[in-house]
Amino acid sequence: MSKLRIAQYGCGKMSKYSMRYVYEKGAEIVAAFDVNPAVIGRDISAIIGGPERGVVMHHADEADKVLAALKPDACIITTMSLMRDIVDALMVCARNGVNAITTNEEAIFPMNSSPAITCEVDAMAKKTGCTVCGSGYQDVFWGNLIATLAGAMHTINKIKGSSSYNVEDYGIALAKVHGAGLDLTTFEKEIASADAISPAERQQLIERGEFLPSYMWNVNGWLAERLGLTVKSQVQKCVPQTHSAELRSETLGMTIPAGHATGMSAVVTTETAEGIVIESECVGKVYAPGEVDRNDWTLMGEPDTQVVITRPATVELTCATIVNRIPDLINAAPGYVTTDLMPVNSYRVKPLDHYVLK
Repeated sequence: MSKLRIAQYGCGKMSKYSMRYVYEKGAEIVAAFDVNPAVIGRDISAIIGGPERGVVMHHADEADKVLAALKPDACIITTMSLMRDIVDALMVCARNGVNAITTNEEAIFPMNSSPAITCEVDAMAKKTGCTVCGSGYQDVFWGNLIATLAGAMHTINKIKGSSSYNVEDYGIALAKVHGAGLDLTTFEKEIASADAISPAERQQLIERGEFLPSYMWNVNGWLAERLGLTVKSQVQKCVPQTHSAELRSETLGMTIPAGHATGMSAVVTTETAEGIVIESECVGKVYAPGEVDRNDWTLMGEPDTQVVITRPATVELTCATIVNRIPDLINAAPGYVTTDLMPVNSYRVKPLDHYVLK
């Protein structure tokens, strides 16, 4: 098979790695899209460095026309963090029969937070014969890693996870959805208050497409599905993170005053019919000096088992996971297919096209 031809939708911080990794895994970028006037019309080498590649970044408004003409094997979407914010990108791929994979955090398991959008994308992808999915860091470090450890347990009573990351590394969209830069009153109003509701009210928001899931909301759903658990209830709580001194955020283009939100901790608790509780916490904030990324998970049962990963290179791991997933994406059945239904993540020794079955 010839080299896989990949489109890149979103040419910000993440694409610096995702596009380079595509080339270094024996595939090629054939199209790129963004909305930033500073990059539109420039060669993608302005993002990834090195010699010019002969691929000019188009405005996202041109994606429909360009994808229809080029018909790439897959499109990597690295823009925003909620399904409602990327539905246009997903649909432009699905309409044109282009497989799409996104770093969008909600997209890892969106049916428990945005079922209407998921069904819309699923129907279009099935109609045109392509596959759409979400992947990235959480696919491995909050998902398959934990599921694999569970396979070594005799009994499990509770799964408890905590992951932290610096929102500075991921761009303005992610920083804003974490409430970074807000005063605490505004944080309570715009971020935290959304979770001070009853289960029935939350379900109504989900059905209307207005629910704001934290990242672990979708991860807990993914884990439950992957482990064969039946979810009885799920709740989340968002708590602001602060710092005693002001912090500069280059991503937000502002200095966050002392005592204002630098981000948030989102705790999601899932109870299952099988009696296993999944409690996961995600801390995303602008780091103070000396703070580092962590990924800590404990499986409580017989025997208790813990895994701790300090200083994971979350940006690079996110992009490498996405690129390594591309053959699984292409091989999957048409529709919206979550990665719990795909093979466990694999390192790609050979060019990506070697792993494509069809």
